[in-house]
Amino acid sequence: MTRPPLLESRLHSLPLLARGKVRDNYAVGDDRLLMVASDRLSAFDVVMGEPIPGKGELLTRMALFWFARLGHIVPNHLTGESPEAVVAPDERGQVAGRSMLVKRLKPLPVEAVVRGYLAGSGWKEYREGGQVCGVPLPPGLRNASRLPAPIFTPATKAEAGDHDENIPFERMVEIVGAPLAEKVRSVSIALYEAAAAFALTQGIIIADTKFEFGLDAQGRLTLMDEVLTPDSSRFWPAEDYEAALREGRNPPSYDKQFVRDWLEQATVDGRPWDKCAPAPALPAEVIERTAAKYREAWQRLSA
Repeated sequence: MTRPPLLESRLHSLPLLARGKVRDNYAVGDDRLLMVASDRLSAFDVVMGEPIPGKGELLTRMALFWFARLGHIVPNHLTGESPEAVVAPDERGQVAGRSMLVKRLKPLPVEAVVRGYLAGSGWKEYREGGQVCGVPLPPGLRNASRLPAPIFTPATKAEAGDHDENIPFERMVEIVGAPLAEKVRSVSIALYEAAAAFALTQGIIIADTKFEFGLDAQGRLTLMDEVLTPDSSRFWPAEDYEAALREGRNPPSYDKQFVRDWLEQATVDGRPWDKCAPAPALPAEVIERTAAKYREAWQRLSA
């Protein structure tokens, strides 16, 4: 991972469809996409102006690892073809190690969030009403408490710059229909339980995660985008969990929580940052420590 960081890919051989918060998506014919994971990082739904070196490659390695490990639960969008095979020779350096060639799907307009622990917006909702996204929880839980069983808490997808919105399951049923909503819920919980059990053997607690699904040409539910990476999940070191729980705080995350924490204290023109673009410039120390967190997460999972 000694190559220069990639803030944006620039491919001339394929039409660009969209630049997301992290990924650049290119059309490959009518039935496939080339997804290039840049080194961009978003926090509070705002893309930072500075890349995190090695991040895109790590996200891709991790996603491929989980797609292979969880393939028995639900099909995924991978084609099995080499991304380098569909770009011009002078573009292979931009895609090597950080790209996936995938089937083009009809994406579901709802994100599938599974929580095994109480943290983040879930902890805030619980304090206010004893429930998360309409799911009632027992009294007496603390910040970072493990839930009696994983819960499914869907969210609507936001446009770039906006914030995802947690919704009750009943709202998801209205959006996609009951049979599909129930299948997404059961598959998402199965994916989370399998991943969380494995990660724990590697010393990582997956507190929560989000999945994205689409339908293929035959209408089959298919796992897509990224899966169980530090960008889409909250990873905690297992050895720090009990002490953090006693103190009522989250354990230190392997994910981008370090950037979020810094941004919470950042100022722009002497005032606290309002979480709207543009973001404050990340200091070199924050960039390197964030990159180190991503590397450590992958090293633990793949050990």
